[in-house]
Amino acid sequence: MTARKILLATFGIALFAAAAEARPRPDGHLGGRRFEANKTFGLGIELGAPTGLIGKYFLSSDRALDFGIGDIYNYFDRSGLHIYADYLWHPTSLVSTEAFELPLYIGVGGRFWNFDNRVNGNTNSASAFGIRVPVGVSFDFNAVPLDVFIQVVPVLDFYSNYAAHSVYLDIDASFGIRYWFN
Repeated sequence: MTARKILLATFGIALFAAAAEARPRPDGHLGGRRFEANKTFGLGIELGAPTGLIGKYFLSSDRALDFGIGDIYNYFDRSGLHIYADYLWHPTSLVSTEAFELPLYIGVGGRFWNFDNRVNGNTNSASAFGIRVPVGVSFDFNAVPLDVFIQVVPVLDFYSNYAAHSVYLDIDASFGIRYWFN
């Protein structure tokens, strides 16, 4: 069984085995107010660049650690393991309704990317360390322990064993869903 199948199976078991409920938020206005998280720890799946398993842990009502592990396939003929962690700020809620909040978030973090590079039928292993700056929005549901997000992440990568570049600015984009355990 591959590592990806093991991770997905573990996530599936945890998703269905844990009982959770969303907590009510403090009374607010219809948007333009400070975001206050009503959840603490969630796990989910991210699709795009990268694709993989993700987690988020709120350190306070508007600050969180976001992390993920996964693959990037056929990304400019490169594929491989991608690990990242970000520190996120949620400065405002763009929309605040009874059903959901729409917080804007920005952050800074890092990634490690170990990949196989295929050029002219030859494959070599390379790696990159990157500085990430995620910017996104999250549809944070109030009545159920779920959120759905979409983000754009400029990344400044520093490559090793990669002939094409030693430093490169990349723009990743992804969306995903998380289940909140508490």
